[in-house]
Amino acid sequence: MLESNSPYRLFTDVDLSVPIEEALKFLLPYCDAGIAIASRELPESHRYKEPWKRHLMSRVFNLLVNLIILPGIKDTQCGFKCFKGKVADDLFPYLTLDGWSFDVELLYIARLRGYPIIEIPVSCYYQEGSKISSIKDSFKMLNDILTIRNNARLGKYRKVL
Repeated sequence: MLESNSPYRLFTDVDLSVPIEEALKFLLPYCDAGIAIASRELPESHRYKEPWKRHLMSRVFNLLVNLIILPGIKDTQCGFKCFKGKVADDLFPYLTLDGWSFDVELLYIARLRGYPIIEIPVSCYYQEGSKISSIKDSFKMLNDILTIRNNARLGKYRKVL
C-alpha cells in the first residue's frame, strides 16, 4: 500500500470472495471520505455458500472488536477495503500487527486519526479451502484485539495522534 502512488488503494483477499467488480462501488463518492470498507452485514449485502460455523465465528469476532476497541463497525473483517492514497500513506506506517487482524488495527488507527469509515454493502462468495483455522486463529485474533487495547493503554499509539 505504501509503494503505490495511486489516488485510491484497494486491497482484497486473495481468494476474491468479494468479486473485483465490486471495486467500482468503492471509488467516488464513498472513498472521498478517506476509507470505504466492504460489509457483509448491511441489509443490502449478500453472503453465498458460507458455512454457519464460519458466519458465527465472524460475528463473534466482530462483537468482541466492537466491545473491546472499535464500536460501531458492523463488519471489520471483510478483506476488501479502499483508501484514498494520502490516507493510506498516513495510516499504514503505524501498523504493528501482520496477521489476520492487521486490518482491525488499521481501522483502530484510522479512528484515532479522525478518519470517517464508510461501510459499503457487498456480495460475498464463500471459497472452499480457506486457510483460517476456526480454533487456533480465533484465539490468535482475540489476542490481537487485546494487544491493540493494551498498546493503546500503554501509549504505543500516541505518535499516531
